Amino acid sequence: MIYVDADACPVKAEVEAVATRRQVRVAMVSNGGIRPSPNPLIESVYVSEGADEADKWIAERVSSRDVVVTGDIPLAAKCVAAGARVLKPNGEVLSERNVSEALAMRDLAADLRAADPFRQGGGRAFSKADRSRFLEALERALRFSEDAP
Repeated sequence: MIYVDADACPVKAEVEAVATRRQVRVAMVSNGGIRPSPNPLIESVYVSEGADEADKWIAERVSSRDVVVTGDIPLAAKCVAAGARVLKPNGEVLSERNVSEALAMRDLAADLRAADPFRQGGGRAFSKADRSRFLEALERALRFSEDAP
């Protein structure tokens, strides 16, 4: 199963294409506003409005045979702890080796923003190279999940 933290996820179409080719079920989890897919492999899951409701839904269901697509680092940490393979939309793999560092960097960035309310900026734009890395990482994660106990 692939779980997608679908609100603002830029690779939903790529997930659907790979899942269709490999015949893997997908749960697109969001607070709404996402058009459901007619694809029978794609389940649209709408959770109640509220902070982290989609994250909670995914974290309660994920297992070591699953792949999770999210840019949310706290959710990624929970999913890694459950044994899932976790990918960010740019293809970066979050694992036991690097998820703690990612959490620390997220917290540091939040502290810096809080200390300087005029601080501008954000991440770089999502690129074709990011999309390509994601597709490669998703294929690898699915191969690994097929071999998991």
